[in-house]
Formats: sequence, structure tokens, C-alpha cells
Amino acid sequence: MTLSRRGVLAVGGAIGALAATAAGPGTAAAAGRGHGAGHGGVRTGFDRLASDGYRVLAGEKVGIVTNPTGITSDVRHIVDVMHPDDRVNLTAVFGPEHGFRGTAQAGGSEGRYDDPATGLPVYDTYLKSGQALADIFTASGVDTVVFDIQDAGARFYTYIWTLYDCMEAAALAGKRFVVLDRPNPVTGRAALGPVLDRAFASFVGRREISQAHGMTVAELALLFNSEFLADRPVELDVVKMSGWRRGDFFDATGLPWVPPSPNMPTPETALVYSGTCLFEGTLLSEGRGTTRPFELLGAEGVDHRWAAAANALDLPGVAFREAYFTPTFSKFQGKTVGGVQVHVQDREVFDPVRTGIALLVTAKRTWSGFGWRPDNAIDRLSGNTRVRTMIDAGAGTDEVVGAWQADLAGFRATRKGYLLYR
Repeated sequence: MTLSRRGVLAVGGAIGALAATAAGPGTAAAAGRGHGAGHGGVRTGFDRLASDGYRVLAGEKVGIVTNPTGITSDVRHIVDVMHPDDRVNLTAVFGPEHGFRGTAQAGGSEGRYDDPATGLPVYDTYLKSGQALADIFTASGVDTVVFDIQDAGARFYTYIWTLYDCMEAAALAGKRFVVLDRPNPVTGRAALGPVLDRAFASFVGRREISQAHGMTVAELALLFNSEFLADRPVELDVVKMSGWRRGDFFDATGLPWVPPSPNMPTPETALVYSGTCLFEGTLLSEGRGTTRPFELLGAEGVDHRWAAAANALDLPGVAFREAYFTPTFSKFQGKTVGGVQVHVQDREVFDPVRTGIALLVTAKRTWSGFGWRPDNAIDRLSGNTRVRTMIDAGAGTDEVVGAWQADLAGFRATRKGYLLYR
């Protein structure tokens, strides 16, 4: 059974098949509550799908959008698991940014090829959307497109917009769409930060969600389908996890961590990413080319004054260490730069977005070389001009953060209707 708008599939063991159908925004969330394996024993959407014998995909040609994070609890890739299994007819793979097997760096993909391990055709989805992507789904011959990629919890992490683009394209191509859920690694407790102004829509933010969305990919899919694709929704089903709670950080799940992209090496990176990724929009290094991307920030000429100014703010749950590093690629490649290392000391109270703003404010006040990238990438990352213009005008952290609170309250109210877990 599938749904024209959205549905939540509960699979595995005695749970059965369709758990809920949704007529209104809150229905799926209400029907989907409850947990299976318990704290520290999370079963992903794929784990539950496989344990149920792939019943929700029976009789269909299946293509899957995935990357190296699409693994089982015993670290086998789901494509390698599904391909030889007669219970599911996997016929195609769709690779996002960095590629299906993860061979490409940021801003790259693997192109069209046949996977050496399975012989399956791999189609490139990176930077493709709309009818062009729909044509790829049509050419692949699949009936259903499945999505299974680990997210990092931030609006500008591009895989959630791969999800959005693929949903829109699947609707255009008349394909069913199934999302297999995985944890938000930084919890699903709160939405934080500015909400995107549609005038700044790009691949680092297609639609009006907050900078740290506090949702899982399945929850986002439900929201996208009803709020942003309502004129032409895809035939959508999502397969929930069991055992995940909204307050769980990734290390509480019992699941193995695979870097979702080359510069997201650990769950600790994800913890700061939704705030410090804003430094991609500045002339400072955001730590690419180091072993601590997004935790190390700096530039030539920055000294101890930045860490001292940031620490003087007494931000909750975080401290800053004067740090020096030499990026091996990206900004300041091969040059020793000064800056800070972000040390999260209490993740329960740490606010990554406020912290990111505070670091921008103090960097500007303590380093004469502070500036934005000439293309104003900061506006695409923050989703508005206010962050840039207010900081340029001398605004403090509280003033900048206060400017987005009304928009954030509106998004939080909308978001509530699509939450599947307590």
C-alpha cells in the first residue's frame, strides 16, 4: 500500500505493515510514536526494511539514492546486501555529491558508470534537478526510488536537498519514493538559527527551513512533500527507525559512524557544523585540509585576541583555544595560520548557531583582515542578508540572533506536525 501524499511504514518482526496514513500534518507523527530496540539499540529504516523481507518493495524495480553512509549495523553497504537478495529487485543506484562509493571531494561526483562490485548502473544526480533529474529516473527504468543517506543536521548540508530534488523529480517521472530513516546525529530536540529567505535559495538551501533543523531525513521528507511540493507531491512512504529518541546524540545509537562527506569525519564535527560552516562564507579558513574541519578556524594574522574575545562571552557549553594549523588544501593551503579551536564541553547546552555568530562577531572585532567572500556566499549559507549586514554594522551576538526569532518560531510551529519520534 502506498500513499499519494505521505505515509509512515512500520516494518520488521510483529510490527506489521502500514502503521499510519496521513490526512493532515499531525497524523503521521501521532501514529508513528513508540520505540523498538531502546536506547543504544537503534535500528535504521533499512535494518527494519530488510528484516521484513523488503515487503514494501515487492514486485517493483528499485533504484536507490545512497552513498558510503548507507550501511547496515555490521558495516556492510546496503547496495551490496540488497543486490544478491532475491527478495528485492535492485536495478539502479543514484549517486549524490561525493559519489555513491565516496571517491569525490566537495563539489564533485563520480559520473555515470557501472559499479564494479555489483555491475549495477550508477547514475549521477549531483547538481541535477527538475525535469533533467526526472529524465534520469525514467531512463533507469525503476518503479520506486529509495533514499538512504546519513544527514548532519544542518540546512546547508547538501544531501537533504538531494532528497528534495529527487522527490520533486520522482513526482515528475511518476515514480514512487521511499525514505529509509537514520538518526539526526546532533539530536532532534530543537530547530535553531535563521530560516531561509527564498530569495537566497541554492543547493545549500532550497526552501524555508532553519539553519539547524532538528529533524531526521524522513521527517524532512514529510515536511517537504506537504509544505513545499504540495502542488505536485510525490507518492511518498517513509520507513521509521526503532529505538531512537529525540534527545539522542549519535554515540547513544549504537550505530557505526561513516563520514557522510570527506570533511565530516566524526559526529563531533556535525555538532559544530551548523554554526561554524558559516566561515565558508568568509576569508578565514573553516578548517578544511585539517583533521578537525569546522572545529579549527583561522587565517594569517589572527592571534590570541580572537580566542580571548570569544571566551569572554561565556557562551554555554563551549570554550575556545588559541590554535595554529597548516591546511593541506583549500584556503591557506600550505600556510601556517592562527585562530581558534572550538571545544564543546557540554553538548547538552551548546548552541552551535549562536556560537557561530559569536565567532563571526569576535573575529571581525579582533582581526583587521576580516572580510566576506566576494560572492557573498555568507548570504546563501545564512539564508539572508541580515547576518552579514548586521555584523558589518557592528551588531553584537544577541542582536543578530534576535533578528531571526520570529521566523524561527514560525518554522518551529510548522515542524511540529511532522515529528515522528519523542
